[in-house]
Amino acid sequence: MQYNGSRVAFEIFGVQIYWYAILIVTGMALAVIFASKELKRIGGKEDHIYDLSLILLPLAVIGARIYYVIFEWQRYHSIWAMLDIRSGGLAIHGGVIVGVIVGIIYARIKKVRFFTLSDVIMIFLPLAQAIGRWGNFFNNEAYGYETDLPWALIIDGKGHHPTFLYESLGNLLIFGVLLYFFRNKQRKFGQTTSLYLIFYGILRFIVESFRTDSLWIGPFRTAQITSILFIVAGVAILMYLKKQPENQYELMKNNVVEKTTVEE
Repeated sequence: MQYNGSRVAFEIFGVQIYWYAILIVTGMALAVIFASKELKRIGGKEDHIYDLSLILLPLAVIGARIYYVIFEWQRYHSIWAMLDIRSGGLAIHGGVIVGVIVGIIYARIKKVRFFTLSDVIMIFLPLAQAIGRWGNFFNNEAYGYETDLPWALIIDGKGHHPTFLYESLGNLLIFGVLLYFFRNKQRKFGQTTSLYLIFYGILRFIVESFRTDSLWIGPFRTAQITSILFIVAGVAILMYLKKQPENQYELMKNNVVEKTTVEE
């Protein structure tokens, strides 16, 4: 597997548009559209997803950039370099963390249940991630250690683990599992959110062990530490949900459950 083309897809009035940006935006757009339809299907208002996305998506990108800059501080010598996301440097963990914070604030303001929104978003988030990861392929980045496996990614004539591909396929699997679970097995608000945190935490922890471009905190990979925290958070949510009624989503579909904040 090898890509020898340009990372630039096309130009608009002299501004280069990268394949990476196209794939990221495509993944985000599909996630928003599908999540809004899914919320409507279970009895919610699809406008909540569109309204939230207008705030959440740009802030999530900022969060992903801040996360990366914090752990690669030595690389940046000016504020302009920090702001130049076109040169690369976004971390999905930072985007998810900021996204959760923004979602909680939005839910409080709009007086809707946070987990109702997060559950449908978390179904399609890994789909967006799976699409966006192919931007790394066009950039010839985010690859792993050298290998002679048949599916190796060729960089400078040498084979490397295609970690972008591992994560993309893993995210597609997570997407399929979450969609099936949500539509057939979910009974409580927050279950899909917790499963995303656990599944993605496990996936990223494993994939990160192959990568050569990891961010580090001392001897530890930053993404692996954050992935462990995601897993712990997911398990904690599941433990909290044990005290909740078993048929919340069925009641919501029948317009019995009031869409209130998660604390109630």
